[in-house]
Amino acid sequence: MDYKKITLTFADDIAVVTLNDPATLNAAGIDTVTELADAFGRIAGGEHGARAAVLTGTGKGFCSGANLSGGGPASGGPGGRPNAGASLKTHYNPFITLLRDFPLPLVTAVNGAAAGVGCSLALMGDMIIAAESAYFLQAFRRIGLVPDGGSTYLLPRMIGRARAMEMALLGERVPAHKALEWGLVNRVVPDFELMAEATKLAHELAHGPASLGMIRKLMWRALDAEFGAQLDDEADTQTLAGQTKDFLEGVQAFLQKRPAQFTGE
Repeated sequence: MDYKKITLTFADDIAVVTLNDPATLNAAGIDTVTELADAFGRIAGGEHGARAAVLTGTGKGFCSGANLSGGGPASGGPGGRPNAGASLKTHYNPFITLLRDFPLPLVTAVNGAAAGVGCSLALMGDMIIAAESAYFLQAFRRIGLVPDGGSTYLLPRMIGRARAMEMALLGERVPAHKALEWGLVNRVVPDFELMAEATKLAHELAHGPASLGMIRKLMWRALDAEFGAQLDDEADTQTLAGQTKDFLEGVQAFLQKRPAQFTGE
């Protein structure tokens, strides 16, 4: 696919996907989401052997939300009436699900606005790094819609019902440092350090064991699992982890008192 709204680069076992439509603060229309799905599908399929991924935006914003003037969720439906949910089912929700099931560690580097579905994209990271200028916004109340892109699932689980309600009902910005205080992000760094910090973190994850991908899947499944079922899931996944070359290397490195050299296998 020839990308017009994003860029995809590979370096040192890391794939970097960058939203690249700064004129709209990287608004995520259907065209953008289609490109994102293609890029992350290529990464998940093993292109260039990437072992971790970074999602970020170019310019002054991470993602300003769906592009309502360019095929976003509020596109028209039958009879001339809006069908604000149609493109969620056909494009946005499948992409969010793709990110949830992504096999590699994912770092989101949030620069500037993460609004609407852009907030959801930011929160899909396993590690979420925010620039000091970043903010998170559930802007749906301003246009008479409801949060989407998985926000009503993610926010109560990440910051609790009361704060999630506040974000959704009031539609106020949550600046980076408050997001850190609330537990919405992992780290806040000066703007000029954002990509360096995100890349450093992705590098560490990319050179970790194959079990890191298993860990992220366990954590996502745990959000909905019954306790006993999660214990079984851990045991089954531990069996798989114990069959990797990285497990053997980790044990040998421990016994030999040296740093492990993981290959992701």
